[in-house]
Amino acid sequence: MTKLPRLTRAEVIENGRSTVGSVDNRQAIGSWLSGPRAAAEEMGVDFGYRGERLGLPKDGPGSVAPLGRRFGAIFIDWGLCALIAYQLIARGNMHAANNWALLVFFVLAVLTVGTVGFTPGKRLLGLRVVAEEGGRLGIVRVTVRTVLLCLAIPALIWDRDGRGLHDRLARAVQVRI
Repeated sequence: MTKLPRLTRAEVIENGRSTVGSVDNRQAIGSWLSGPRAAAEEMGVDFGYRGERLGLPKDGPGSVAPLGRRFGAIFIDWGLCALIAYQLIARGNMHAANNWALLVFFVLAVLTVGTVGFTPGKRLLGLRVVAEEGGRLGIVRVTVRTVLLCLAIPALIWDRDGRGLHDRLARAVQVRI
């Protein structure tokens, strides 16, 4: 067992405050705000780029869709579904429209992703949903993905490739067109 050196009072007090056992607060706060990935990268861990484990390119068509575009696409789709529910189904009743909008969103997502691979919002922002192994998703996988997306919580849990839990369970990935 090694013995720690005994510090003098002058060494303990620096600029009027004790430095024994203190940590640089900027470093501690920075690592906390940045998260475990940034801390691991600082220590030299290489995670690669998003989609590398899936065999997707780093940039351009076929690469993993950025989160901003994905959020934008879902907001466009939700706005469209809310408008359809408000005008066509609920006939101007806002309380009923909120309930119907989720059903319209479910039907829209299953039909459009199951047939062409994207919703109107995804198409406007240049995104497509494909199977991990390439190609379109089958109707069962699209339905599972959409049910989980409508529950919202699975869509907010991401892996290091930026895929939500709904995409992971359906073995799907959103890519740029």
